[in-house]
Amino acid sequence: MNRPSDSGETLPKEQAVSNISSALRFRELAQENNKLFRESIPLIASENLMSPLAMEMLLSDFGFRYAEGLPGHRYYQGNQIVDQMEEFVVELGKKLFNARQIDPRPISGTVANMGTIYGLTSPGDTITTPALAGGGHISAAEFGAVGFRGLRRVELPFDPETMSVKPSEAASVIRKERPKVVLVGQSVFLFPAPLNEISEAAREVGAPVWYDGAHVLGLIAGRQFQDPLREGADLITGSTHKTFPGPQHGIAVGNAPEDTWKKIQRGMFPGVLSNHHLNTMAALGVTLAEELEFGERYARDIIRNSRALGEELHNLGFRVLGEKLGFTRSHTLALDVRPQGGGKLVAETLERCGIILNKNMLPDDDSRKSQNPSGIRIGSQEVTRLGMGPSEMKEIASLINRAVAKHESPEEIRNEVFELKKRFREVKYCFGRLEAYRYFRIMEE
Repeated sequence: MNRPSDSGETLPKEQAVSNISSALRFRELAQENNKLFRESIPLIASENLMSPLAMEMLLSDFGFRYAEGLPGHRYYQGNQIVDQMEEFVVELGKKLFNARQIDPRPISGTVANMGTIYGLTSPGDTITTPALAGGGHISAAEFGAVGFRGLRRVELPFDPETMSVKPSEAASVIRKERPKVVLVGQSVFLFPAPLNEISEAAREVGAPVWYDGAHVLGLIAGRQFQDPLREGADLITGSTHKTFPGPQHGIAVGNAPEDTWKKIQRGMFPGVLSNHHLNTMAALGVTLAEELEFGERYARDIIRNSRALGEELHNLGFRVLGEKLGFTRSHTLALDVRPQGGGKLVAETLERCGIILNKNMLPDDDSRKSQNPSGIRIGSQEVTRLGMGPSEMKEIASLINRAVAKHESPEEIRNEVFELKKRFREVKYCFGRLEAYRYFRIMEE
């Protein structure tokens, strides 16, 4: 039997079956991906899991609507409830970060960075940034958002062992170059940035200090890493899906002068945004509430696990950066795995074993080695959210060692990975549905 199309025409049976099969294939792929990560140990430093309540927001009608502008100043009708939702997100964000200003509209951390660049700079301006070799993010690179804006980049000196900015040398660069904006923050963020020294130099030259906290936003929210707004930063931008365990979205957090904040908001809209993905903003709101309740304990456990994993890998003979300072004070570890064959080989070997992490460039890598760098990067935030602790970190370190140093069978190790992972399937540090209902009723009252 032929199936009628929406236009009233009858489709040939073979074409109708092919179209249905194509649509169902995406469902199959999603299920396959679910299975892959359900049976693997996820150690990507830039990923996390959302709570069930936050995930519900992604399937709501918010996902089909537009809301350009700010609450009360929209370009579309039908935004009365959207306005309430967005204002509530802002309220929760101010409370969590102890901030005067919150813009929850960026649809990713990079978009938050782009909006900041667009709002605070003009082509030809100078900006000081972390070096890519020192863990800086690609949005601060010449081939990223900073370069697309036509800015002159000056890199801040860093310590190759800790991948942290050197405070006195960085302050000297800022005083010499007199940048329009001072940017700190990394995608390999092992230790807090020396903001007090940097912000003092920035104030002398009249430059706002912008802190890219994409990776450590949840650690900041949990009061376990550093407090950028109290240490001299005017602005924090960030992703909301790394140590901050929410949706793939972005945020800007400020204690900036009002004229500076207005420039940043104009950079977001109409600078780099139109509609701002309302379902992910609602999921962000749920996560902000959960972080107010659970964030401090979650951040503390993330750091505890990272340090435990780093110490155990070091004891097994791996070169873990930052040894003199305890390997890390964040969710991230950086390892030099050249003795084990290099980052590409190690990452691919571990993937076959069901351990998912990424290859990563280290300070002495040539940029041409980006596809085969010296290092790997490990993040503990997702396994921590599933309830793993220091004893499981020892198990993971042993599995990594057996895979890439002892060269044991990937199939055997994968079976052990599966046995370990199946004990940890439930998302922690979040509300159940009844708890969430009670919490939001209290907030409304």
